[in-house]
This record gives sequence, C-alpha cells and structure tokens, in this order.
Amino acid sequence: MPSFDQFPLLPTLIASLTEQGFTQPTDIQARTIPELLEGKALVGVSETGSGKTLAYVLPMLHQLKSLEIEGSAVSTPGQPRGLVLVPGRELGEQVSKVFKSLTHGTRLRVRTVLGGTRKQIARQNVSGNLEVLVATPGRLTQLLDSGELKLDDVRMLVFDEADQMLDPGFLPVALRIVGACPFRAQLVLFSATLPKTLEIIVRDLFGTPPLRVQTRGSHQVVATLTTVNRTVTDGRRFEVLRSVLAENPAQGTLIFANTRKQCEALALWLIDEGIDYASYMGEMDRLQRRANLARFRDGEVSILIATDLGGRGLDIERVERVVNVHLPRDIDNYLHRVGRTARAGRAGVVVNLVTQRDHPLMAKLKKREAKRH
Repeated sequence: MPSFDQFPLLPTLIASLTEQGFTQPTDIQARTIPELLEGKALVGVSETGSGKTLAYVLPMLHQLKSLEIEGSAVSTPGQPRGLVLVPGRELGEQVSKVFKSLTHGTRLRVRTVLGGTRKQIARQNVSGNLEVLVATPGRLTQLLDSGELKLDDVRMLVFDEADQMLDPGFLPVALRIVGACPFRAQLVLFSATLPKTLEIIVRDLFGTPPLRVQTRGSHQVVATLTTVNRTVTDGRRFEVLRSVLAENPAQGTLIFANTRKQCEALALWLIDEGIDYASYMGEMDRLQRRANLARFRDGEVSILIATDLGGRGLDIERVERVVNVHLPRDIDNYLHRVGRTARAGRAGVVVNLVTQRDHPLMAKLKKREAKRH
C-alpha cells in the first residue's frame, strides 16, 4: 500500500493530511485517487467507513487549486468548479467538514446548498466566488431555476451515496444536473452498494462506460466489525435488549427499527427502564432531529434510536455499537446500518436481535461471509 506522499498531490494537501495524522490511504483511496487525478470518469463501490469521501475530496481540491496556480482562478460569482451531490443535509454537512479540514493551505472556498436550510442562506452561499459546492439535488435545482447558480464551469461532478439518489424517480434530475455541466466535466460516483437494478441508470448517466473500482470488501461488512446474533423467542424482544444494553450501558449505541411505530414502542420501553435516549427519524422536524443528533454526538445521551434514515451517511465517531432491534429485510439496508460503526479502521460491534422472520436475511449474510473467506 502506498503512502499519501507518493501520490502526485499538491504539497499543501500532503501537509494538511500529515497534520491530521493521515499517512496511509485505505484500499478504495489507493485504487481511485491516481485514476481521478488523471481525470477519469469513475464508479467506486466500497464498504461503509472505508474512506470514500477523502477519495474524491483530495483529487478535486488538487485539480481546482492547480487551475488557480496556473493563473486560471475563479472569477465569476455563483459558478463552482467542483460539485458534490449528496442525498441529505447531514451527509452534506459532514462532506463539507472534510473539505474544509483540507483547505487551510489551499485557501479554496467550500460552500453548501442543502435541503432543510433556509433558501436565503443557500442564495448567500452562491452569491460570491467559490470553488467547491456541496449540494442536495432539490436545493440545487431551485438555484438553477432562479439563475442564481450556473454549472458552466464545473470540472468535476461527484454523486456521493449514489445508490440512495439514483433511483428511477431521481434520474431526470440527475440527467438535468449532468446536462447543465460542461461536456468535459469529470463524472464520479461513489457508493457502499450499487444494486444491479441501478446499472442501467449508471450507463445512462455516464454515456460511455466509466472505470469501475470495486473493493474486495464492498457489499460486505468491514473486518473490524464484530457481529453478535441474539435469538428472540416468544416475542421477548425487549428482554433481550435489556441484557444487551446492560453489558455496556455507557457505550455509544445506535438502535435501529424499521418503522416509526417500532421506534415509538422502543422509546416508551426505554422511558420505563429509566434510560435516557434521543430519536432520529425522517418524519421528525428537522431542527429537532438535528438537536437530538447533537445530544448523542456530544455524549449527553448514550442511545440514539433511528429508522433507516440513520443508516445513510451518518459518520459519528461515538457509535461503538449498532443494535438491530428489528432487522431490515433488505441486505443493502443492513450493510448501511452496520456501517455506522467500525469506521475508518476503528473497532465496532453489531448486535442483531433475530426472530424466525429474519432467517432469510441471516442466510444471505452467512453466504456472503463464506464467499469472503
């Protein structure tokens, strides 16, 4: 495995990486950064927590700063050169944070236009000169419609968490955004999973077949994750959960259920047990959802109850354990959920509460694990 300083990256980027303690790239980074630096269109599929964000952030910052060094600085307001599309606000904020952590030396400007924020803030964010824009599709198209944002100068366009965005209903929006960018723009797509049903959509989006990089661990759980399966009999789900939580009550724990109703039943049980918690669900008021996430992130509570919304894009270092109180039926949803822990080489635990209904999913997981070995 090479080190970051072996890549032809700008010294300012290498220095920023070194300051943060990043010396060795992950598998997906080692395999995609050189290709992206050469300007290739690329689809990267790699397990959650494997460092996909940094895999495209570094080549984008390198490319845009190089243009500035060569005398071609951004001079027109509202025209970014790097565009990253994300499915939701929380992921957008995290991606923006990664960009900004690496711009102390390059001095490139990173802005966001994300759903769930006031339109006025989005307008202000694109009113001046900027190099990088992180956006959700809905808010982006609003600004395109009003003419406050133009994509005429985009050099690199990235779809992050692509499997969540590229369903057939989103395809027209994706094609419109790609069409608003110059033909020469480098198109990049990253995802933890890329179901076969989306292959045709990817082909439509790219036009010509892109380079595909798929790590050995994609569509798998990471090696640093420990899986514990606990059998639930006679509907005694909460009895099993009680013993799980008692094993390490202070551990940062993300508890998943499939529906809002199941989350509400969980919440009532936790209240009866005298256990403090916070909730994170799509139907909640966005400000409340954000406040609850902050309570968990800051350690005010050790438990966060979530639906599958919490299985996508959240990167909270404090998640040491994931508990699937109700397992999903879909294997991709399972992989996204468990990917909230054991990230970036850290250890993590997933505890599955398994009923008879879950046996088909467990069989599929067992089959994948056997393939891996």
